[in-house]
Amino acid sequence: MSHLDLFLHKGPPGGDITAGLEELRRVILLDGIPSNNDGMSELRVYIWLLLLNAPPLPTDTYLDLVRQGASPAYAKIRNDTFRTLTTDPLFRRRVTENSLTRVLNAIAWKMHDANESRVNGWMSPPTLGVPKSLDGTDTMFQSPASVSTRGPRGSVTGTEDSEAGGDASGSVGYVQGMNVLAAPFLYAARSEAEAFAAFDRCITYECPGYVRGSMEGVHKGLALVDQILAIVDPRLSSHLLSKGMKAEIYAFPSVLTFCACTPPLPEVLLLWDFLFAYGPHLNLLCIVAQLVLVRDSLLNSASPKPDFKPLRARKVIDYTVNFARKIPDYLYEQMLAHAK
Repeated sequence: MSHLDLFLHKGPPGGDITAGLEELRRVILLDGIPSNNDGMSELRVYIWLLLLNAPPLPTDTYLDLVRQGASPAYAKIRNDTFRTLTTDPLFRRRVTENSLTRVLNAIAWKMHDANESRVNGWMSPPTLGVPKSLDGTDTMFQSPASVSTRGPRGSVTGTEDSEAGGDASGSVGYVQGMNVLAAPFLYAARSEAEAFAAFDRCITYECPGYVRGSMEGVHKGLALVDQILAIVDPRLSSHLLSKGMKAEIYAFPSVLTFCACTPPLPEVLLLWDFLFAYGPHLNLLCIVAQLVLVRDSLLNSASPKPDFKPLRARKVIDYTVNFARKIPDYLYEQMLAHAK
C-alpha cells in the first residue's frame, strides 16, 4: 500500500482538515498519485475533485443539462471535438467524441443559463475574493489550487487559505481550446458527470479569465511567461526576444490548457496532480521550465521555435519548485491573480 493509500485510509490526523490537505499536497509532490503506464488511477479523479473543492454533484444535474439538447455554442463545440488530441491513442481509445461533446455542451448550457439569469436580474453579479497572501486576511478555505502556495521562503510549501472566488460562470463562455482543457478530466474520470463536475469547478473558480470571450487571462499569462523567463534565464530570454519569439507566439495553447496540449497524456496527468495540489497559476512556471529544458537547442538556433514535446512532468515539476523561489513577490501576486 502506497503512502497516499495509507493517508487516505487513515484520514487527516485528529480530523484537522487543513493539516490533512497540507499533508496530501506534500505526498503528491514527493510521491505522486499511483497509476499504471496509461496514467489510469482509481484515486486520481477523486483527489482532483477534493483539491478543487468541488462539491458532490447529483448525476441528474448533469443529465438535465444534457437533455436540454444543442446549446448556442453547439456548432463551435462540434467544430473542435473531432480534432481533440487526435494523435493520442490512449485518449481516443478511452474517450469518445460524443462523450466530449456532451460534457462541453452541458458546460455551455450552464454558463449560458447563468448569464441569462444575470442579464435578467435574477442573480447578483459575482464578487471575486482575494487570496490571503495578497490582502493578509483570514478567509474560509476554498481549494488548495486557489491558495497562495508560497511559503515564507518562496517555496511551494505554503498553506495559506484563500477565497477562490465566487461563481463567475456568467462571465465565461465556450472558447476554442476548452475541448483540450476538458480532455484530461474525461480521461481520468470514471463517469461524464465526474468529469463535468471537475471541469466546471476548474474553469469557474480557477481560470474564469481563460474562458471569457476576450481570454484576457490567457494574454496576461503569456506576458507573465516572458517576464518569468527574463528572471530565471536572462540569456535565453534575450535570445528568444531578439528573434521576435515572444510567449504569445509559442505558448498560447500551453497557457490555455495547463499544458494538456503537449503529449504524452500520462505525463499531463502527473503535471495536473501537481498543479491542482499547489495551484494552476504555477503552470506559467511549468512553461518556463519546459523552455529551460530545451535551452541549448534554442540558443544554438538562428530561428528558435520552442517545441515542448514530449512533456517530462517530473523534470518540469522539479524545475518549477526551484523557480518559484526566485520569483519576486509582486510578480508572484500577478501569477496568482492573472486567470481570475
